[in-house]
Amino acid sequence: MTTKPDRYAVMGNPVSHSKSPQIHSLFAAQTAQHLEYQAILVTPGGFATAVNAFRATGGRGLNVTVPFKQDAWIYADVLTSRSERAGAVNTLAFRDNGEVLGENTDGLGLVRDLCGNHGAKLKGKRILLLGAGGAARGILQPLLVQQPASLVIANRTPVKAAELALLFSDLGRVSGLSFPELQGRSFDLIINATATGLDDTVPPLPAGVLGEGGWCYDLMYGVNPTAFVRWGHAHGAARSLDGLGMLVEQAAESFYLWRGVRPDTVAVLQALRKRY
Repeated sequence: MTTKPDRYAVMGNPVSHSKSPQIHSLFAAQTAQHLEYQAILVTPGGFATAVNAFRATGGRGLNVTVPFKQDAWIYADVLTSRSERAGAVNTLAFRDNGEVLGENTDGLGLVRDLCGNHGAKLKGKRILLLGAGGAARGILQPLLVQQPASLVIANRTPVKAAELALLFSDLGRVSGLSFPELQGRSFDLIINATATGLDDTVPPLPAGVLGEGGWCYDLMYGVNPTAFVRWGHAHGAARSLDGLGMLVEQAAESFYLWRGVRPDTVAVLQALRKRY
């Protein structure tokens, strides 16, 4: 008798563009895990109802994307230290005892992509993080664990950057500035966590902000190089990378949390690049 596959999904709005079903299907095939994974469109205000319905039909775990990461944070019974600090959850695991665990794998995925896939060394580096929203908040703790020399958060509304810096100041040397205040400073790694890429633009960065041999990393990705990836190339970045690797790596962290098996992300990332 064939057993039914365990059910997993990603919830968001919009969600039809999500590559998570492809990624987790590749993970499952590679690791011989008996599961199915789907994308579920959720109406605003309907997150808890949708999750309850999914659990009632045997769902074992969820990935959560915009705009429901804070809803997932509220929904979880138990939060990891990362997700508690981030104020956002992108992975829910439904335990056999009925408990719901909330995790945020975004920052882990970013660090694994930078350090594992691209050989970056973050310890002692000067990092500039663009943006002070949920995306930035979700990656701060894993970045600071790497012990950079400093981490500066720059935002159009500097008070938001300062407030976010204060929340994480116990983990390292972190500060918040406005974009004009970056004048005269340079960095070894610039990470774009803003939504400017949706308009194919980049934040207003002063000349010289990217140090010699510096890297650029955009949390966004697309079929074509993003505006920030192009900006990095135009300003002499040693490496200018998009966020597809982060997407795959954060998915692998979710998969490991659910299944206790760590997939080979390199093979999956290569397969996705070929499909572009």
